[in-house]
Amino acid sequence: MKNIFLSTILILIYSNHSLFGQVFSFKSLKNGQKIEHRILMDDEYIVETQFTSNPNQFLKTIGGFYKKKGNEIIVKLEFNSNFSKDSLKTISISDKSKWKKISGVNSLLQGKWLMSGRVRGKTERRRDTNQPRKTMKILVDGYFQWIAFNTNNFSFMGTGGGSYTAENGTYKEKIDYFSRDNKKVGISLSFSYSKKGQDWHHKGFSSKGDPIHEIWAFRNP
Repeated sequence: MKNIFLSTILILIYSNHSLFGQVFSFKSLKNGQKIEHRILMDDEYIVETQFTSNPNQFLKTIGGFYKKKGNEIIVKLEFNSNFSKDSLKTISISDKSKWKKISGVNSLLQGKWLMSGRVRGKTERRRDTNQPRKTMKILVDGYFQWIAFNTNNFSFMGTGGGSYTAENGTYKEKIDYFSRDNKKVGISLSFSYSKKGQDWHHKGFSSKGDPIHEIWAFRNP
């Protein structure tokens, strides 16, 4: 009976991945400009992104694995878009008084995913997700963000994020910020998706209109 119970727990963990997640938002003011701070976090990882809506402009993003120490959150950063200016690799968060929870509904895609390959025609091409150069997408409670970064030298290649839904094989996202092209803010994209074991197959057209069939692998610690 004990072994059956343990097996059931393990099945739930690996089939649903990490279902814990929270999304927060708060605003700050700098030089008369309202800045939105959006925070996506699960039980081990946190991402904060700053952007404006009028005009649409991406400002910065940071993220990494965290540990709690009392009321403090200690984050060992994996990426920092401002690294060339501030050289930060670790941050501490203690003041969360302004954070407002905006979490929506989670989905079967909840969690962190690493770009692991593409399909062209009938050919599947894989990449090693253990390399320092990574593209990660984190989905938490109806919000998403992808980030391209290098964990060795902290180089930052781009990011984008917003809100999403995933149901009945259709994945839809609305872009709230995009570091590579602010003009893409506000557009909605629709894709078909399927889960195959630890893989998420993502098929449709990119923000540039190019056909894509991507494979994302669930990220385990």
